[in-house]
Amino acid sequence: GQVINLGDDHVALAFGPTIKDMFLTPYSTAYTDELQMPGVVVHAQMVSQILSAVLDRQPLMWFWTQWQEYLWILVWALVGGWLAWQLKQPVWLGGAILLALGGLTGISWLTFRYAGWIPLVPPIIALGTAVANTIAYRTFFDSFYDSLTGLPNRALCLRKLQTYLAEKPGQADILALLFIDINDFKTINESFGHRSGDRLLIGIAEQLKQCLPGTLVARVGDDEFVVLLRRIQRSNQAIELADQLQEVLTKPMQLNQQVLFVTISIGIAFHQRGFRYQAESLLQDAHRAMYRAKSLRRDRYEVFVKGMRSQAISRLQLEMDLRQAIEQQQFTLYYQPIVALAAGKIAGFEALIRWRHPERGFVSPADFIAVAEETGLIIPIGHWILREACRQIQAWHQQFPQAPPLFVSVNLSSRQFAQADLVEQVEQILAETGVAPCCLKLELTESAAMEDVDAAIEQLLRLKVMDLQISLDDFGTGYSSLSYLHRFPTDTLKVDQSFVGRMEQTSEDSDIVSTIIALGHRLKMSIVAEGVETAAHLARLRALQCDYGQGYFFSKPLSGEQMTVLLLQDSRW
Repeated sequence: GQVINLGDDHVALAFGPTIKDMFLTPYSTAYTDELQMPGVVVHAQMVSQILSAVLDRQPLMWFWTQWQEYLWILVWALVGGWLAWQLKQPVWLGGAILLALGGLTGISWLTFRYAGWIPLVPPIIALGTAVANTIAYRTFFDSFYDSLTGLPNRALCLRKLQTYLAEKPGQADILALLFIDINDFKTINESFGHRSGDRLLIGIAEQLKQCLPGTLVARVGDDEFVVLLRRIQRSNQAIELADQLQEVLTKPMQLNQQVLFVTISIGIAFHQRGFRYQAESLLQDAHRAMYRAKSLRRDRYEVFVKGMRSQAISRLQLEMDLRQAIEQQQFTLYYQPIVALAAGKIAGFEALIRWRHPERGFVSPADFIAVAEETGLIIPIGHWILREACRQIQAWHQQFPQAPPLFVSVNLSSRQFAQADLVEQVEQILAETGVAPCCLKLELTESAAMEDVDAAIEQLLRLKVMDLQISLDDFGTGYSSLSYLHRFPTDTLKVDQSFVGRMEQTSEDSDIVSTIIALGHRLKMSIVAEGVETAAHLARLRALQCDYGQGYFFSKPLSGEQMTVLLLQDSRW
């Protein structure tokens, strides 16, 4: 139609709703002459709006042409893309907007095809579609990539590894897999917080990507990464890379205004031409080699050899047997006497665990304590040792009353010592067994005490308040931290048997023993010499005024019943 303004009298003439629209509107069809609504209704609405605008001299605020509505939806689609990006979806801003525009294409076509003409509805749909598209991408992304570092995850790593294994290699091609583990990552998390732990992981991932452009790097565990080297010519190339990563990844890192020194363990597994390997098997072999490196020194690499597979199976079986041993109470305690050298009589005992396996017989602690430490089974085992030792010493107190009373010495593992409720556990056991606190001596190795000096001192002070005795075991073999020794509330130093055993052979070892005894006495500590095996050892220690001796010269470790017999004999040395 057409409208003519006749002047200030606001008279207008409207005629001709029979001609075709000059502009596309939501009520028009771009490709046909057919109207989506009856022509009279359509043009009546249009004419009514146009007349109102012309006569009142007001703009057409609510009459939108098709291109305006396209622009309106486009703006809101871009807003949707920006919003999705702000919600930390795993795409860059341009990617989020492209996804939004993809949704816009479908929305705009449907909107104008079916003549929807409400300006608020299409933007809302565009906004929702932009976010929905990005979330759908997020779901896909998280299925194959690690959300923290952006590296391929274990699933994608295995898929790509299986693809590479299926490729036809060259005559001399070798595929190498490096399995990298951050040592003591749990301790870092607990000490600095999980946010700092995340920053460390991101930093490690960035360093790996920078060092190995174009190489598959994946995060396959909490603190575990994998590097895949394809078609290398020499196995030494993987070893050289392991050396390079040891140097790069162990550089000091700044976390929370503190310098952190990180160590890593690396396992290397090779797949050579002519061998059939599954991706999971190769990954497990690299993990076994890493575990071997971790158990040896923790800051080294190891190459997988066939024997490691059987070792891993044996270790797993040992762990299962340990769990069963705890449930079925297969452990027993043996006791080795600690002799007061001045009087030549038994003053106390060290409690030593033994495992009576139903099939293997007696299993040495050297064969299972390390596994118990790594798996955390040392916690229930250590609690049982403490309770059983207190029960036994109380029974001897009733049978052999003497002054001063017999004491029992119990070794604490580093994990057991670090328990927040250790003091409460000890209090409960002492109350249940009736043992006087002064008759219980807790032994802590020097290396365990030095893991976290301030925390160790705090824990030791809490134990000392109970009137317990504290012994520092294997002194001189660990950190030999003389600067901290005076801060530890320690009652006893134990001289390691390696020094005692060589006293007759070298003057240096004799001087070391003499120095430790003198140092302990100056700090008002008693001294226990381990490994006393000859009369000469005993004579030398007495000459040095050592307080106590322990070793096979007096007695080997005995069961509770056998030790009772020895006490009845009232032996003297």
